[in-house]
Amino acid sequence: MLTQLTINNYALINSLSIDFSSGLSIITGETGAGKSILLGALGLVLGNRADLSSLKDTTKKCIVEAKVAISNYSLESFFEAADLDYEAETIIRREILPSGKSRAFVNDTPITLSVLNSLRTKLIDVHSQHQTTELSDATFQFAIIDALAKNQQRLTSYKKGFLKLNQLKKELEDLEEQQKEANKQYDYNLHLFKELEEANIKEEEQEILEEKLEKLNNIEDIKLNIAESLEISINEEVGLQNLLNTLEFKISKIASFSREYQELANRITSVKIEIDDIVTELESANENVDFNPNEAEEINDRLQLLYNLQKKHYVSSNAQLLQVYEELATKVEQVASAADTILQKKREIHEVSEKLDKVADLLTTARKKAIPKLTKQLETILGDLGMENARFSINIKQTIIYFANGKDNLEFLFSANKGGNFGELKKVASGGELSRIMLAVKQVLSENTKLPTIIFDEIDTGVSGEVSNKIAAIMQQMSTNMQVIAITHLPQIAAKGANHYKVFKKEVAGVTTTNLKELSTQERVVEIAEMLSGKDISESALTHAKELLN
Repeated sequence: MLTQLTINNYALINSLSIDFSSGLSIITGETGAGKSILLGALGLVLGNRADLSSLKDTTKKCIVEAKVAISNYSLESFFEAADLDYEAETIIRREILPSGKSRAFVNDTPITLSVLNSLRTKLIDVHSQHQTTELSDATFQFAIIDALAKNQQRLTSYKKGFLKLNQLKKELEDLEEQQKEANKQYDYNLHLFKELEEANIKEEEQEILEEKLEKLNNIEDIKLNIAESLEISINEEVGLQNLLNTLEFKISKIASFSREYQELANRITSVKIEIDDIVTELESANENVDFNPNEAEEINDRLQLLYNLQKKHYVSSNAQLLQVYEELATKVEQVASAADTILQKKREIHEVSEKLDKVADLLTTARKKAIPKLTKQLETILGDLGMENARFSINIKQTIIYFANGKDNLEFLFSANKGGNFGELKKVASGGELSRIMLAVKQVLSENTKLPTIIFDEIDTGVSGEVSNKIAAIMQQMSTNMQVIAITHLPQIAAKGANHYKVFKKEVAGVTTTNLKELSTQERVVEIAEMLSGKDISESALTHAKELLN
């Protein structure tokens, strides 16, 4: 519940701090005193849009702070999901800077307005006579029925399944779209895949073939130079082998005379062995050097095929071609296996749908069971509020469509007059009737939900006499389950509050400000007497005010 509201530099308010308690609290004040300013400040701290017009002094920032006691309302999971520090007495603060920038905090942690608005729905319901339009909203109507049907856990379970079903349907839609697109490309991809498969590409093949072709294209030079190299190596008179033999023979004669000469002899022998090995390879190369025009043509053809494939696939190497080949293989395989994947996804959807159907059936059954009780309660309350002939016709019909809150269609009809036809609330109920219906609905909800605080903003407009007493009694009854704050102009309702606050304007040094104070018992007598008879308070008005308070 709301325990304290602090306002600084907002509209006509310089600085104001007021404590609230449980039960029924009343706020009164003359027209134009600033009751709407209070609600505006409360709306601001709960997430309403802000602008510079909210600042009383545009050179200073505006701060509105609300303390709310939340220990009894199981909000720990919400705070954890929103990454907020949970406190039994939570402080919500909103700041508007002179630059126009707005900031919001929960327990000193910065939050977005979307999170703040989500939190407000769990804390405070601000209701005015202009908000009765939601009575005709199917979502709100379902919320009324579900509160009586105790459907909260079923709805939580259903919503999880509903999200899962929609996710699976989206995945199936994506798969089918991918398959459709893949099928369009399948024949072409298969052709490309087989073309590369038949090419039997090896990663290092291109370099090897290019080297072979280079040799074949320069065969004459190779032959000539190998032949001349052999001549230099094996010539009987001046060949390298013959000269090295002579050198080896000469040094071997003196090798035994010193270690130095022996090392020279060893090195000459090593060179001779290496030259002999080179000569052997030159002789082998000479024998194998042969120009085969067929081989050159085959290599040319093979290289041209590789070059063409690389150009076709916008790559520059066999390694990249092999990567394209793998990608094409995957695409071809996906089309081949897509049918199985889609079939499996459909099975998942069927399984989730079956589970969801069972929860939806439980929701429907509980709703149908709750409707007679809801109808009776609303009609009884409205009878006490002067609408003795009010009747409701509420029907639930299950469909094959999955909605966010079940599979039901709801028909929520109303008749205000005896023998009158049933119709939609917004079409057959007047403004005053809608206000009383909403009050009846709020009383029913207060007995079946855990909303900490409800604020009524002159919901009693247009009623008087005995009906106002009934409204006051309903508010008192509601205040046993939740905190109720009522802004009213009726003395009968004002007298029923456990606490009474007055909004008033005050002029200091030519500047008008709005103020709020809690009234003492004697001040309440005077305030209610003034509400009864005006500024000129009579003795009878004072007596009547005391009677109302007693």
